[in-house]
This record gives sequence, C-alpha cells and structure tokens, in this order.
Amino acid sequence: MPRAGIVLHDLAMVWLCWVALHQFRLSMQPIPPEVPLWSTSTLLVLLAQGLVLWRVGLYRGVWRFASVPDLLNILKASLFGLVAILLALFLYNRLDQVPRTVLILYPVVLTALLGMPRLLYRSWKDYSLAQTDHTAVRVLILGAGQAGEALLRDLRRTGAYQAVGFLDDAPKLHGSHLQGVPVLGRVEDVAKIAPETAARLLIIAMPSLDAAAMRKVVSLCEETGLPFRTVPKIDDLLEGRSLPGELKEVAIEDLLGRQPVVPDWKAIRSWLGGRSVLVTGGGGSIGAELCRQCARNGARQVTVLDMDELALSTIESMMRRDFPQVECIPILGDCGDPAVIRHALASSTPEAVFHAAAYKQVPVLEGQLREAVRNNVLATETVAQEAVAAGVASFVLISTDKAVDPVNVLGATKRLAEMVCQSLAETATTRFVTVRFGNVLDSAGSVVPLFREQIRVGGPVTVTHPEVTRFFMTIPEACLLILQAAALGSRHAIYTLDMGEPVSIRLLAEQMIRLAGKHPERDVAIVYTGLRAGEKLHETLFHADERYRPTSHPKILQAEARAILVERVLGSAARLRDASHRYDLDALAQTLRESVPEFSPLAPPEPQAATVVAFPARHARRT
Repeated sequence: MPRAGIVLHDLAMVWLCWVALHQFRLSMQPIPPEVPLWSTSTLLVLLAQGLVLWRVGLYRGVWRFASVPDLLNILKASLFGLVAILLALFLYNRLDQVPRTVLILYPVVLTALLGMPRLLYRSWKDYSLAQTDHTAVRVLILGAGQAGEALLRDLRRTGAYQAVGFLDDAPKLHGSHLQGVPVLGRVEDVAKIAPETAARLLIIAMPSLDAAAMRKVVSLCEETGLPFRTVPKIDDLLEGRSLPGELKEVAIEDLLGRQPVVPDWKAIRSWLGGRSVLVTGGGGSIGAELCRQCARNGARQVTVLDMDELALSTIESMMRRDFPQVECIPILGDCGDPAVIRHALASSTPEAVFHAAAYKQVPVLEGQLREAVRNNVLATETVAQEAVAAGVASFVLISTDKAVDPVNVLGATKRLAEMVCQSLAETATTRFVTVRFGNVLDSAGSVVPLFREQIRVGGPVTVTHPEVTRFFMTIPEACLLILQAAALGSRHAIYTLDMGEPVSIRLLAEQMIRLAGKHPERDVAIVYTGLRAGEKLHETLFHADERYRPTSHPKILQAEARAILVERVLGSAARLRDASHRYDLDALAQTLRESVPEFSPLAPPEPQAATVVAFPARHARRT
C-alpha cells in the first residue's frame, strides 16, 4: 500500500476516533449538544497525533507483514499522541469542553482503529496468496510452538507452501487453531494424518529436540514415505550456517546420541580477544574451522599455514569475505620446514600456535610409515621448537583418541608427538596444551562424506564390521573444544571431551540411507568389508595411568600427563629424523615401537570376501 495512502488512512482514523468519542460521551447528556465534524481543536488533534505517529516510526513498517510488535508500537504512539494533544489543547483553550472520558478511551480506541485494518489487510493478503497459488506444496508441520508459528509465517510469505495442519504432543493444543491452521493431533499420528490431509511434505519445527527424540520423530516421518525437512537450530542461524525460514534436510549430526558441548564464551573471548594466532594445516577441515572460530571470537590476526595451495586460497578468500576486520596472513609451505615456520612466526609474531597439520588416514599411514613419522612427529617437533624459540605464549597440539593405547601408525605417531611436546614443556616458558578428540563428522576423508557419496550413486555402502563403533563430534564442536581447552590455562595439560556413548557405524550407515529417502533393505546395499589395516573395533578415550579429572567446563576432562624421560624422547626424535633422511623403514618402525612402549600394532587383517547385507536385485551383480 502507498505510504501516502497509509498516512491519510491513519489521519482519518484519528479524526473518526476523536469525533466519535465526543458524540458518544455528549449523547449521554439530557440535551445532547451538536458535535461539529470539524473545528480548530480537531485540526490541532490531527497535527499533534500525526506528528507523533511519524516520529515513532509507524510508517517504516509494511502492512503486508503487520504483527503484534506493530500493535504495541501503535499503542505507544496513541499514548504519546494523547500527551501531545493534551499539551496542544491546553495551550489553545485550556481543554475547554473536552470530556475526561474521551481522554481515557482515546488511546484504546485509536489503537484498535489503526491496528485492525493492518491485521485484516495482512490476513487478506495471506489468504489470497494461498488461494491463488494452486501449485503450492501442501505441508504438515510437526510442532505447534514458537518455531512452528514462525515457520507458518515464513511459508505464507513465500507462497510456495500451503500449511494444512499442525501436529503437537501437547493435549491442550488439540482442536485449536494457530493462525487459522488447525492442530490435528499428536506427532506419533503423522502416518495416519498425513494421507488424510493430502500432505506432500513434512516439516519438523522442533529445534530444541534432543538426539533421541529427533531419531524417534524421524522414524515416524519415514513411516509415511513422504519427504521431510527441518527448521534450522538457533545456533545455525546465529553462526550464519542457515538463513531464517530456510528448510534443510535432517543432518546426521542431529541424530547423534550426545548433546553438543556448550562452550564458555566468556572464557574463550577473554583469552583470545585481540590476539594474533598461527594455525598450521589451516586449509584442512579442522584448521579452516579453527581459523573461522578464532576470527569470530575476537582474534585480531590469523596466520594460515598450509602446503595445499588450493586449500590455502579457499580459506584466505573466506576469511577476507566473512571477517574483513581480521588480518589474514596466508603462507604456503610445509610446516616441517624450519625456514617456513620461522618465516611464519616472524611475519605475524603470534601469541598462540594451533598445530592442526597432520596425516590422519589410518589405513593409508599403515603403508606410509616415513611420511607419517615425518609429518606427525618430526614436523610437530619443528613447529614446537621454533615456537619456543620465538617466545610464543601458548602451543596447542591437536591430537586424537587413537593416541590412547595405540594399535596403528597414526595413533603411535600422535602419541609420540604428545611426548615431544611434553619434553619441550619441561624447560620452555611456552605453555603446551594437547587436545584429544574422536572422529569428526564431515571432515575430509571421514566416513560420513564417504557414505554420502556412496548413497548418492546408489550404493553399496561399505562398512568394515557390523560391530565397529566410533566416537563422533562435529567440526565446529571440535574447534570450540580446542579453544576452550586453550583458554583453561593449565600448563602442559592433556584435555579430552566427554563424548558420551560411541556410535555404531552400521547404524550410522543405515540412518544416513534413510535420511536420503531410501531404505537399507530395499534401495541401497550395505557391504561389510572387514577391518582395515590398523583398525580396531572400538576406540578408547582414556588411558588408565593418566588419571582424568574434571575441569571448570563440565564436558572437558583433563589428564595428568604420564612421566617420561625427556632425553629418551628427544633422542628418539633425533633417530627418527636420521632414519627419515635415509628412508630406512626398518629403523623407523623399530624406533617408533621403542619410543611408544604401549604401541601394540594390530596384525594385518586376513583378506576376506565382502559380506553383503540388504542387496536389492539391481545391486547383486555389482557386489
């Protein structure tokens, strides 16, 4: 509606309110006097009230999206307008012949006269849009709370969806209407109600559900055979990962059996604010998110070191786009090269170094011992030594749960990297912190993107063993754990996350197949290929001799570092460096076993035929 028309409408309502209230009050007198439709007093009322309506910003709103906040704004304008009218009329005629009843009723009646046309106009537009767009998708909304109500408004604005009903487990809501849309029953009745309403899409509008409840709701949605979506969580909106009103597929992380860790933002920002940091491996999954989290939480400068030029270019572009206020210094090079590290430290003089660069693929490293030692152990020693020499205040090593009682090359090299940092911490002023966590969802080379790609092409999905389990966390959660641990302040501490119960990889694969709208028993085969080199059925988070204890954060535990012989550890690192220069694999393997006494390599798995579970006919020949 044109703004001039809105102004004329509002002034007409002010005139109507003022004249009608006078006629109503004076009509109660034995001989009602005639009320003039126009006078100097009426003109002053229009001028005073019109000025107030303009000043409170009433005409910056849009009738199409009028809502309760607009009504409150109108009520405020009416009250302030009454004050302006009283002042104007008092100066003009000392409020002569202005009944007190008129002054009392004026704000309430004017609010109704100004507000109701706006709400009726919006309702008419919403109804017209729903009636005229016959191609709109009929949707059934699960959840009649605040998220459901907000979703309904967003759906009506787009015009692409038509809400046919709500489902909610609150008995008091059954039979009621939310913005004209009925609440038809309980969520568990979705399989019965969806066909009755001819719904073509289900939307889960319950962002506060925990993982167990979400799994139950997803299972109910799957029974209908209809596609389903969910609304973003508030954290995704605040972090910019989703847009308001956006519908997204249910992600596998929504179904994990553990509540996400809530960080102590105050502690993180207090420690990180205004600092310069260096992130090695900053182009990788963890490193890139760590750069983002540092920038988001107050770092003034982020130096990104990576040997992959494309990954480095990508993270640099992202940082300059999303965090223009943070200085980003990209450095291309190998963190195992002392000259590169010295250059990076001299270029940025960081107060903290996050060492995220590492090789992490278990089966690959079983056959690439030299590179595993060179990158995971020797590069860590190089970065740590140069950080100590440069006077860096904090050095954070990103480690893994596989370093606990290691059975593979990855675990052994990361455990030795921990020991190297512990050895350097004995005499250095630099504070060393080690952070261990389990598998990270959607990180490069992890099982989730592998399963997703296998499902996309129709399968089969390959699982190593029916009983294999792993601990999982999301990439943002892993990086927040790193920052939280670094902010706790202990000297040479080993931190790990209380990650709850491990996740069955078989169930993970089945759930991802279902989330893709397919059935494990019918559409996508699951093939059990046997454990790969260096893999074990179950990972452990804690070592018996490290005596974990709680910290100030309820989900982070601190281990007491085991006693080591500094000279022996540093001597082992020197021997590994010499063997690496000579590419002597036998010497590398022997030194690694001697350096990490608890390292007990798994015997190579025997070749076995793949076991196929749930193989449909069109997959039989492929498997």
